Amino acid sequence: MKKVAVFGNTGGGKSTLSKNLAELTGLPLYILDKIQYKSGGAKVPDAEYLQMHQQILDKDRWIIEGFGDLATLWPRLDRADTLVYIDLPIYVHFWLVTKRLAIGKFQPPAGWPENTPLLKSSLTSYRTLWLCHQFMTPKYREYIERVKDTKTVYHLTSLDRVSQFLASMAIDR
Repeated sequence: MKKVAVFGNTGGGKSTLSKNLAELTGLPLYILDKIQYKSGGAKVPDAEYLQMHQQILDKDRWIIEGFGDLATLWPRLDRADTLVYIDLPIYVHFWLVTKRLAIGKFQPPAGWPENTPLLKSSLTSYRTLWLCHQFMTPKYREYIERVKDTKTVYHLTSLDRVSQFLASMAIDR
């Protein structure tokens, strides 16, 4: 495990899992939301994001967490040797986005750039949930099925499986 892509629908716990995985493996963690967005939530120019993304892909070791955009998603998944796909039921994603909104009033959400507007970003997350579920989830599932013989794939379909995955990583240390 040298190049790990962590992906899935919004609110699934990708940032928390990635942070824990980086601590367990010693791999450097790159959070795409913090690369693609500035403090306060403003988007960096696309060319700047693409350049930073490519620089990370060219490194020998990494964990990259998040979606980014379609232009960088599939090349990133192709370059990864390990895929961690968080694929929870849609109602769990809704619950976790709601929980993040409630807790975010007291503690900034993990993986978000500093001073990101909580309500605006949470409303965007709610809209993204359905779109991702309709359009990306089938593509993600098809992709991991296609590459499962050439990459290490962790398809995590429940919060229990997420916990078990992290526990197994801790044991393998």
